[in-house]
Amino acid sequence: MSQPRIAVLNAAHRDENTTRNFRRELDASLAEFDATAGTVPADFDYDGAVVTGSRSSVYWDDDWMQPVADWVDEAIARGMPFLGVCWGHQLLADVLGGTVEDMGVYEVGYSEIEHTGESRLFAGIDETFRSFTSHSDAVTALPPGAAPLAKNDYSNHAFRKDRVFGVQFHPEYDNKTARELVHRKDLSDDRRESVLAEITAENYQEACEAKLVFDNFLEFVRETKRVDATDASASAGRSD
Repeated sequence: MSQPRIAVLNAAHRDENTTRNFRRELDASLAEFDATAGTVPADFDYDGAVVTGSRSSVYWDDDWMQPVADWVDEAIARGMPFLGVCWGHQLLADVLGGTVEDMGVYEVGYSEIEHTGESRLFAGIDETFRSFTSHSDAVTALPPGAAPLAKNDYSNHAFRKDRVFGVQFHPEYDNKTARELVHRKDLSDDRRESVLAEITAENYQEACEAKLVFDNFLEFVRETKRVDATDASASAGRSD
C-alpha cells in the first residue's frame, strides 16, 4: 500500500525544529501548512492530519486560529483521523467541546506519564513511560464522549474520541529542540540548569519508546482507509 497522505498543521510559529521533528517521525507523504499564517489545506483529500505544538494558547483570540479550528472541525466531521501534539492536543479537545485552561504551573522536562486503559495509540509502550513535556495549559475537561488515555500529576496527557487522538507530551522532540526550548523560556537559573541537566542521550533514548504513538497512529490511518474503501465498495455494490 502507498504511504498515507497526511496534512501537518504546523502551529509552531516557523520553528524549524518542528518541521524536522515531524518529518523524521512520520513515515508518510506529508503536506505541511503554516497554521500561524492562517494557512490550511484547500480541500480534505488526505488520509489523516496532525496538529503540532505552539507557543500560543488555544484560548487566545489570534486571527490565525479560527481558520485552523474551522478546517479541523470540518475534517473531523468528514471522518478524517487526527493526531494532536501539545497545543494540537488542546485544539482538538477544544474543537470537540472540551475545556482548555491555564494550569497555573509549568511542566517542563522529562516527565513520567501513565497510560490508562487499553489503547492502540500506546501499543508497545510501557504502562508507565517517560517523554519530554512543555506546557502550562492543559485539557481540564475532556470533550463529551472522549476517553482519557494517559495522565500524570499535572494533567491529562492523552485522549481519544472516535478517530481523534491527542497527546499532551512531546514524543517528537530531540535533544536540540529540548535545549533550545529551555533556553528561551522564562525560568529561574536553578530550574533552567536542572532541566538542562536532564537532557541527556540516556534520557532521550529512554523517551524514544513514546515515539511509537506516531507509528501506531499511522497504522490506524491505514486501517481506517481500508475500512472506508471497503464500505464505499459495498455501498456502490448495493446501489447497482
